[in-house]
Amino acid sequence: MNWRIWFGLTITAIWILLGVTYISVNIGWITFTRLPAEDLGNFLEGAFAPLAFLWLVIGYFLQQKELQQNTDALRSQAVAISRSAEQAVIQSENLAASEVHARQEAFLQIAQSVRGQLGSISGLLFISSQGTGQGGRVSQKEQAELFSSQGSGIDPEAFSRRLLITHLETDDPQEQFDLFYGTEVRARHTNNFIFTFERLIRRAEVVDAENIITDAVRASGHGFLYRVMKRHQASAPEPWSDHTKTGTHINF
Repeated sequence: MNWRIWFGLTITAIWILLGVTYISVNIGWITFTRLPAEDLGNFLEGAFAPLAFLWLVIGYFLQQKELQQNTDALRSQAVAISRSAEQAVIQSENLAASEVHARQEAFLQIAQSVRGQLGSISGLLFISSQGTGQGGRVSQKEQAELFSSQGSGIDPEAFSRRLLITHLETDDPQEQFDLFYGTEVRARHTNNFIFTFERLIRRAEVVDAENIITDAVRASGHGFLYRVMKRHQASAPEPWSDHTKTGTHINF
């Protein structure tokens, strides 16, 4: 029990004892019991008014302490809620980061397959102009080595780099254009490459807010070849510059 209550009870007991003593010595109980109701009420009011004030003060301090305890409890709850909110934010950020990471991992797996797909397309395009059967200078043996390297996944950009080298070694703008749009077959392969690469870039932009993956894809051998192709596509005749008309073999 609070010490203030014990103090109040002690003072109350002493006060009542003094009141009883006062009545016994100065008034007498017989006279006291015969007092008019009005006088008796005034006496009791005056006698117990200090006790009422005492308990009012004690109650105030007790209530103040209880309010302080409630305030401290509310403050502790507020701190706990704030920490819980911070933890919820951290967990939410971690979940978002995990989701982004998972999407990027899924994209990288898809991108690896698409790199091989683009390598096959660029290989067909390269052979269509540079193979010995087409009047080119790349032998059957070298073609087999390039396709082996590309197909095994060792170097899926081998043909793209060879096309870039061939394009750079050729000074004639018409010959450069013919590498990609010299025949309907080459136009189909070129448009197929552009169509597939652009789909890959759009996927990369969705999962890569900072464009780190996107820039890496653009800076690859396939990416550089795509830029050259886009430049020549702008000069190609209407039927051959549209992949919906030349057709695409692979839907990504």
